[in-house]
Amino acid sequence: MLRIKNLRCSYGSIIAVQGVSLSVRQGELISIIGANGSGKSTLLLAISGLLTTWEGEIIFQEQTLKGMSPPAVVRQGISMVPEGRQIFSPLTVMDNLKMGAYTMYRKGLKRQVEQDFEMIMDMFPILKERANQLAGTLSGGEQQMLAIGRALMARPRLLILDEPSMGLAPKIVEMIFDTIQNLRKEGVTILLVEQNARAALKISDRGYVLETGKMVLEGSAKELLVDDDVKRAYLGKDYGNFYDGRD
Repeated sequence: MLRIKNLRCSYGSIIAVQGVSLSVRQGELISIIGANGSGKSTLLLAISGLLTTWEGEIIFQEQTLKGMSPPAVVRQGISMVPEGRQIFSPLTVMDNLKMGAYTMYRKGLKRQVEQDFEMIMDMFPILKERANQLAGTLSGGEQQMLAIGRALMARPRLLILDEPSMGLAPKIVEMIFDTIQNLRKEGVTILLVEQNARAALKISDRGYVLETGKMVLEGSAKELLVDDDVKRAYLGKDYGNFYDGRD
């Protein structure tokens, strides 16, 4: 579904991503782990069209994303939940969800949009209670739910999540990761960037390790969880232990 080959991204003279290659197959949940500054978010910005100064190949559904604007990337079927949520604070919860559905409205698919509203409200009942509340007044966890719901309103073929656990309480993190698992079970293809490496790998099919802009390791999630280098660098702290012991 998504194929990246020899991707190179830079900000002026600073190279943020160098020679990165990866793939995501339909129906997979793939994690990218790495420390701050490793290039994870830059990689996602290139995929989503928000970063245009890159070299190499980004192919989605057999079509290059080179030169595509962010709206065009969304129309191709890619939605991203950005780091820090970045919801529209002055708008209501419902209006934020409508913003996520703008490509559907443009296609005249109003009935499908209404169905998607119901699906999001069933997924996150708290958003139904807060439907007419200003999004900026929601808690951090509620804003993350809204950001995920807004992305899903576009009916993406590929859902990208950038640090969905950042700044959230452990119980909310557990709920967000459960939601990601459920989406995967429903057939949504997911690319997850997450510092909480243990929790991310516990729910993933495969993973990639990014260091200082280079992909240094890849493998099945189970292999990475027991890899000595990965354990030493990213799993030393007991992150995500609410998944330990689960199937």
